[in-house]
Amino acid sequence: MEPNIKEVASRIRSLREDSGLTMQEMADATGRSVAEYAAQESGDQDLSFTFLYKCAETLGVDVIELLTGENPHLTGYSLIRANDGLSIKRRAGFEYLHKAPHFRHKLAEPFLVTAPYLEEEQEQPIHLSYHKGQELDYILSGKLRFAYENHIEDLEPGDMLMYDSSRGHGMIAIGGEPCVFLAIVVKDPEDKII
Repeated sequence: MEPNIKEVASRIRSLREDSGLTMQEMADATGRSVAEYAAQESGDQDLSFTFLYKCAETLGVDVIELLTGENPHLTGYSLIRANDGLSIKRRAGFEYLHKAPHFRHKLAEPFLVTAPYLEEEQEQPIHLSYHKGQELDYILSGKLRFAYENHIEDLEPGDMLMYDSSRGHGMIAIGGEPCVFLAIVVKDPEDKII
């Protein structure tokens, strides 16, 4: 299942209005100008995972509720088979497959991520993202160039990173092929579980 951007944007707008938050407050919370935020809330621009995560956090909902309109409902365990999960295609061809979309009260968000190899990115600065909490990335196949503030690391299958994701981080596939990795986004311990 692939979330519809216009539907997700509409849910964000409705939740913002129900919460009594202004566009300026949401723009501040997501690190965007009001114009950038308005373009995303209207569904005219793609919605990055970081943007969705910050919206969910500010609005007090699970990111899955923004994506699907449904609240996660499983509490004991969640089993997602190899090719299943909630597909999220964002940011220049990156594909995220959420591997526990129906599990309630998650302490972490697990994703199987495919980073495309793009020749035009190879000599450019890597775009950095920021979100509260920590992230653990385990490389399954391909090669990944990871940027953390002003540090650069090249990773291969079996390599694992864990880092403070509130600081600038980004990645691109290198080596002429896509990179597939498991990404576990761990919530900030100060955040309330909803």
